[in-house]
Amino acid sequence: MAGKFEIDARDGEFRFNLKAGNGQVILGSERYSSLVACQTGVESVRVHAGNEVNFHSRTAKDGSPYFALIAGNGQTIGCSQMYASAGARDDGIRAVMSNAPDAEVIDPRDAAA
Repeated sequence: MAGKFEIDARDGEFRFNLKAGNGQVILGSERYSSLVACQTGVESVRVHAGNEVNFHSRTAKDGSPYFALIAGNGQTIGCSQMYASAGARDDGIRAVMSNAPDAEVIDPRDAAA
C-alpha cells in the first residue's frame, strides 16, 4: 500500500498527517490558517523528504526519540510521534523518505461535497 497525506480541517484551521501504507501516522504538521498554506506544506514535505540531512533527530524531555523535518529556510515542516528507541525513530525517517514523494493527498472535505 502507498502512503497518503490526509488533510484535516477543524475550527477554520488545516493540518496534514502523512500516513504509511499501513495507516500509521509517520509525520504530522502544525496547524495552518488556510488550505493553500497546508497544501504548500505538503509540497514542502515532498521536496525536503528526499534528503536525509533535512531530518533532525531529537529527544523529548522524557527521553523519547523523535524527529522533525526541516525546510531549507530552517522552518519545521512536520514532526514524528515519540518512539521507543532511536532505531525505531530511524525507521520512521526512512518511512517518510519512501512514502512522501508519491503519496496521494486525501482531503476528507472532498467526500462530503
